[in-house]
Amino acid sequence: MVPAAPFTIDEVVVGRSPRMRAVFDFVRVIADSDSSVLVTGETGTGKEMIANLIHQSSSRRHKPFVPVSCAILSETLIESELFGHDRGAFTGAVKDRPGRFELAQGGTIFLDDIDDVPMSMQVKLLRVLQSRTVERLGGTRPIPVDVRVITGSKRSLKEIVAEGRFRDDLFYRLNVIPINLPPLRERREDVPILMDHFIKRYFRERNDEPRSIAPAVQQAFMRYPWPGNVRELENACERIAQTCTCDTVRVGCVPVSVLFHKYAEDQEPIVETHDHPSAISLDDRLREVESNLISWALKVSGGNKSKAAELLNIKRSTLGDRIKKLGLGHLEAAD
Repeated sequence: MVPAAPFTIDEVVVGRSPRMRAVFDFVRVIADSDSSVLVTGETGTGKEMIANLIHQSSSRRHKPFVPVSCAILSETLIESELFGHDRGAFTGAVKDRPGRFELAQGGTIFLDDIDDVPMSMQVKLLRVLQSRTVERLGGTRPIPVDVRVITGSKRSLKEIVAEGRFRDDLFYRLNVIPINLPPLRERREDVPILMDHFIKRYFRERNDEPRSIAPAVQQAFMRYPWPGNVRELENACERIAQTCTCDTVRVGCVPVSVLFHKYAEDQEPIVETHDHPSAISLDDRLREVESNLISWALKVSGGNKSKAAELLNIKRSTLGDRIKKLGLGHLEAAD
């Protein structure tokens, strides 16, 4: 396991809202402690990023940072993944294999989605935290581990304890230093900063000059609730960078899911303002959105109309008609 390269909080964090700055200040305070940290927050709020910041701000920064998603590990695999196994422990175990705790020796292990760990595994995890040793599956000797444990949960562990699905003794072991990450909808002042950061990044990654962003696009991003939080916003910015063919990122470049969401029904329509205001042409706006979506589908499919039609969930003949209507024939390739 190669130790992660050191970085500072200001180099990786994009977000200046008071609530997030308070989180970063707290990270500096607790970074050098060896106490367990429980990071809670909705999916996409950046729990692994905060865990990595804690590690990189600590004296353990030159040792490994090992993230583990407990949600993707089945009950039969999680013990072997975390604690390792000895040769012959089960069918297919042809050699000794260290677990994630051993790989994090001297550094930090981040157990994300700890709320998904089954009860049977919670007992074994508690034993590791108490004894600071692991025992490989099929092994008989305890292996000392010097590891700081940071866990992440998308739900309140206290509530899960009350439901009887999480051990209270393990909860208290993990919840020594709690950090709660606010959802993006509760810190909307960070949205323009994050949007600018990600759009510039993804335009550069495709070796293109970053575009300026129209005020109407910022308006659309600001009023969208971002249920997927920063991860969803980043995804939207990446799609814009991959599909935008304009000199300025305009409303037509914005994903339809962001423009027309269920919370927008009682809001004013988003329109692009100009120096000389004029009537809004609905046909022009729809044409712009349609053109960008078809351009995206043709680009992703390499100009193949059949594949592009599948991406847009329309018939190939319908796509052909719309390509002619919008004058996008130059984007096509032979089927």
